[in-house]
Amino acid sequence: MIELRGLSKHYRLSGDVLVKAVDKVDLTVEEGEFAMIIGRSGSGKTTLLSLIGGLTKPTAGSVHVDGVDLWSMSDSEQSRFRAEKIGFVFQIPSLLPTLTVLDNVKLPTMFSRGVDKVGEKALALLDMVGLSEKAHAYPSQLSVGQQKRVALARALMNGPEIVLADEPTSDLDKATELEIMSLIGKVHEEGPRTLVMVTHNLELVNYATRVRTMDNGVLSKSAGQ
Repeated sequence: MIELRGLSKHYRLSGDVLVKAVDKVDLTVEEGEFAMIIGRSGSGKTTLLSLIGGLTKPTAGSVHVDGVDLWSMSDSEQSRFRAEKIGFVFQIPSLLPTLTVLDNVKLPTMFSRGVDKVGEKALALLDMVGLSEKAHAYPSQLSVGQQKRVALARALMNGPEIVLADEPTSDLDKATELEIMSLIGKVHEEGPRTLVMVTHNLELVNYATRVRTMDNGVLSKSAGQ
């Protein structure tokens, strides 16, 4: 379960301008829930996801994941917790160009403990996303949609209980968008995993079990649900 209480992230720009990227957000995401946060570019949704995952330190408020306060841990404890509990799917896949697809998927095991049969698991995940035949290809040989599928497989490598996805269907054509969302739905249902996804695309709301909207750093009431 994810619990956010009074969560804020404020920045000061030149001229003493205060930017409230995320402001006083309260949110509970139950175990096994698929929560989707809808918002335009600049609404604060990516910052919120980064706060949930412990990648950005809040200005105020708290983030509890499975009852643990992320910011009560040391840096090393927090890094280990993220590696073992949370899978990240970033808007830009950021695959390492000098590694094969298979080795990119295996990367998270460098920062986690207890992942058995690494090669077999990575191949199984590539098969799940329909790219087992690309295991020994390099990222430059893949389409954007294929790179995003590899990034999803990589996020699942450590068997995380929680998956955080930032605009996973951006820059894709409609057919590829549907393929990615079908895979994300499968990840949620077969886990079962807790999934939080942020997107600007209102057409995707039916995939989620709960939808919230975000604007100017403020999380508002449900959108259509």
